[in-house]
Amino acid sequence: MPDSTAEAADGPGRTELAVVGAGPAGLAAAVTAADGGLDVVLLDAAEAPGGQYYRAPAPGLGATRPEALHHGWADFTALTARLGRHRAAGRIRHLAGHQVWAVARTGEDWTLHAVTGPEGRDGATVRARRLLIATGSHERQLPFPGWTLPGVVGAAGAQAMLKSGLVLPGRRIVVAGSGPLLQAVAVSLARAGARVPALVEASGYAAYGRAPLVLAADPGRLREGVRHAAALARHRVRLLTHRAVTAVHGTDRVEGVTVSRLDRAWRPLPGTGRRIECDALAVGHGLVPQLDLALGLGCATRCGADGSAALELDDDLRTTVPGVWAAGETGGIGGVHLALAEGELAALSMVAEARGGRSSRGADRASALRRSRRRMRAFAELMGAVHRPGPGWTSWPEADTEVCRCEEVPAGAIRRAAGELGAGDGRTVKLLTRAGMGWCQGRTCGFAVRELAGCPHGAADPDRRALACPVPLSVLARADRPEDG
Repeated sequence: MPDSTAEAADGPGRTELAVVGAGPAGLAAAVTAADGGLDVVLLDAAEAPGGQYYRAPAPGLGATRPEALHHGWADFTALTARLGRHRAAGRIRHLAGHQVWAVARTGEDWTLHAVTGPEGRDGATVRARRLLIATGSHERQLPFPGWTLPGVVGAAGAQAMLKSGLVLPGRRIVVAGSGPLLQAVAVSLARAGARVPALVEASGYAAYGRAPLVLAADPGRLREGVRHAAALARHRVRLLTHRAVTAVHGTDRVEGVTVSRLDRAWRPLPGTGRRIECDALAVGHGLVPQLDLALGLGCATRCGADGSAALELDDDLRTTVPGVWAAGETGGIGGVHLALAEGELAALSMVAEARGGRSSRGADRASALRRSRRRMRAFAELMGAVHRPGPGWTSWPEADTEVCRCEEVPAGAIRRAAGELGAGDGRTVKLLTRAGMGWCQGRTCGFAVRELAGCPHGAADPDRRALACPVPLSVLARADRPEDG
């Protein structure tokens, strides 16, 4: 059973390492650090380890082969077995259901504040000498007419529904957007019994061929692509490249979608729209690093090839803030194998710092991981460049197309704020329209709002928030009380 909230608040006052996020990168870091003798606290908002990638059905659903929904399930079971052994030995405390909302410097240590309990109404604090941020990513959405209709779900969301709930968003599902995740989603849905009439990719795949050395250095990616292509053909999924879903049709829920051919800038070509009948649409345009905690600490960022912000990291995964490391998607979207390698490499770096240097074996392993990381990062940059949204997508939304779903702000209001009212940056657009002020704090609409307003991306200097997630006032009121420290 996960450790209790009381244990988080009342246990040992200080730990050597706090890891935020129990996905592939966080798990690999936590168990490797514990292997090296560090005391570790692993905090995660979910009730079970694995993150978004290794989601598993709830025990009550009676799934007998959860590995059928995943690639690399053996890697995950090996990690969780190591986690279990370290927990039994007292080297790792796994605090499930703990969502960290802020981190503050306390002398030479870090104090992590988390919300816990039913509806996040309880609080807990953890004090650590070192901090690893492995908070993963969230999906990028580009609005278009009908995208708020019931039956439209995120591509990653559709996969999460299948992995954790064993449910499908529909029986006839179009998969659309851009990025290699779409192929995995389409194959998963088809294997689970859905009819997938089309996979609609806004970019193409030919651009990968312009970087043969990058491809040759990461042959595993080529093999994965071949497997997905074969599975799509086997399940009779049509692959439509340089096209996008530009409208969704239906009254109470999805009844069909319009797919249009795109030019190189992602502008729909007139007269190319074709309707495909379906009862669900799984759509997403790649993933975006989840950086709220790191930004709150002042960690520097860079602009990735996909146009999103990612953390600046050195060869040992240190951020620009002393005492803070990061691994996985926070350094740029790269996939599960890169996340596992970075988690292990960051842990070896922290163990070496804590113990005054690496052993020869640890140094050799770190060198091998750095070489693998460079190869995988090069492929990740290529992938981001190939599937980066083109500027012409901003012609998809009509004036009344909702962009910020939390505050119900349409595209017309955003364009008006930039054109007639002179908003020159995302913050001013937010103040004039309330776009990005809702529950998700712009995580879903932020990219779209900036692009529709014609504002500079600001990807290298994104918005910083004091709170990484919604926090009840009662938790905030208790956060500074000495008895809660």
